[in-house]
Amino acid sequence: MTKADTRMRREILEIPEAAARLLDRGGDAVARAGAALHYADPALLVTVARGSSDHVATFLKYATELLAGRPVASLGPSVASVYGRSLRLDGAGCVAISQSGQSPDIVAMARMAREAEALGIAITNDPASPLAAECAHPLDIHAGPELSVAATKTFVNSAICALWLLAEWVGDDDLRAALRGLPPLLEKAVALDWAAPREATAANGSLYCLGRGPAYALACEAALKFKETCQLHAEAYSSAEVLHGPVSIVDRGFPVIALCAADAAEGPLVEVADAMAGKGAQVFVTSDRAGAAQALPVIRTGHPLTDPIALIASFYAMVERVAVARGIDPDAPRHLRKVTETR
Repeated sequence: MTKADTRMRREILEIPEAAARLLDRGGDAVARAGAALHYADPALLVTVARGSSDHVATFLKYATELLAGRPVASLGPSVASVYGRSLRLDGAGCVAISQSGQSPDIVAMARMAREAEALGIAITNDPASPLAAECAHPLDIHAGPELSVAATKTFVNSAICALWLLAEWVGDDDLRAALRGLPPLLEKAVALDWAAPREATAANGSLYCLGRGPAYALACEAALKFKETCQLHAEAYSSAEVLHGPVSIVDRGFPVIALCAADAAEGPLVEVADAMAGKGAQVFVTSDRAGAAQALPVIRTGHPLTDPIALIASFYAMVERVAVARGIDPDAPRHLRKVTETR
């Protein structure tokens, strides 16, 4: 296969266009939802999601706690769908994230939150979905059809939408401007060639993905993509946690990919990356501050909260090629479907 043969590759290359479409068409709805959050002034934000969408929720958690100073909790969807319980959420904001908007457990939790008088916001690629119908503010991510099983452009647009919602909530002009400037930077990001980690991971059965702060959410997404598209055993850790036990299985040649933004966590993450490289691991880090670890080329966005979005775009371009190199069709991972409905 050539690198443009897979549907996943084509959808990765559509990321800049999809982001531009969201930023062009989504403003009114995001502004209304942000204004509703500003007016409600919730002391707590809760999220409802699974899979890649839950990694967007983790990203939103860190961004909200850093920018808005409000705690964010992830709700277990089975509390409503399987156990039939209700939570006290009056006065809270609830952000439900699902690309399809179809999964019964996510819909059930969003319904419970609405009935509990939380302010409901849905981030979805289907504004006519059951999830959108349960939320006062459905936000269409405008990603267009995504046919490959692995979420790529829908993940990026969901993350952009979540950050945009936050920017509108707190009135952050710097973040608004950074988001507006993303499409041409994403075009550069998907064109980067991470050849060294591609070769290292394709030849191994296991690896670690590290992050810290908002970039930890992207490490979780990276580990998931290695599993579902490459059939590789990948685990995600905060760089603050990996030394508390998991580092014990790292031996010579063990691949580690460390994703970091240009923020306050970059220094501590690079220290851990260099320490693991000193133990013989093959460590690749998205920073030019590394000593022993190998620096990866990155596209910086001028804002610490949008940097991770460019990082995941570059990662997607790499992981698709890892799958192809391993003889795996990333468009049709075994045992998986595009829409996963759990109850």
